[in-house]
Amino acid sequence: RSRPAKGYSLAPASYRQTYHNPAPLLVLVMKVLSKVSFGFLAVSYSCVVGAFQLSSGSDAPRSAAQVESRKDFLSTSASIITGAVLVSSQPAYARGRATLEQAYDRYTPRIIEGGKFYKSELYGAISKSNWKAIQAATAEPPKKSKEDRALKDGGVAKRAALAGEFSNARVLSAMELYAATFSDSSITPKTKALKAEVETLREVVDGMNKAAKIALGEESVGGGLFGIGSKKPSTSELSKQVQELYIKGGNAYNAYVFAANDGLPLQLNKLPFL
Repeated sequence: RSRPAKGYSLAPASYRQTYHNPAPLLVLVMKVLSKVSFGFLAVSYSCVVGAFQLSSGSDAPRSAAQVESRKDFLSTSASIITGAVLVSSQPAYARGRATLEQAYDRYTPRIIEGGKFYKSELYGAISKSNWKAIQAATAEPPKKSKEDRALKDGGVAKRAALAGEFSNARVLSAMELYAATFSDSSITPKTKALKAEVETLREVVDGMNKAAKIALGEESVGGGLFGIGSKKPSTSELSKQVQELYIKGGNAYNAYVFAANDGLPLQLNKLPFL
């Protein structure tokens, strides 16, 4: 299984961090599977041992029929054990594999394209403190106007085109909808884990957008952005905070990909890490 990239850094050495290793999630899944598998193995093992036990006080050799009977039993028990392990290790998709494939085809292209943009264009904009580019990349589409309502599609296409390349509307909403595919009547731990990473990314995107607007003089600091206080931060302070948000977002994106790829059917390509 592929692992997340070791990480990437912006120009200042102080910001170099390694992506968080989401292995604990895998460990948790494997522990659950091992408990389920062990239950089947324990029952089957006790049956196999019982089949080879002789009657109390009897050391007489087994008849050919007994030997064949026990051979058949061993073969059957081995099949049961193998089947139990295989069944317990298969991913359970409440909405079915067909629905998962449909969601995969619908949402993952936006997720993958967003990741490519994040590690290339957005990286370049942040490393150069290009505030206009950062603002555009994280911008949400405008609200529906009267002119939009007059259009055949209600202005959906027009507004979608105005969404930033790594915005909530274009990328994060797709990640959230894809995460919901792994649940049905009740929310599964996998969906919860995926949505938690989406929420982290949403905070990152909102923080980047606000910082860009402050740097451009389009918005006041208000409530103390990033704990800086009510005084307008300097450009270098804003650059530092945005760089830290970028690393935080990269970790969250990779953690999302790791969890989403776990147990994915073989016919579907795994999502790439940053």
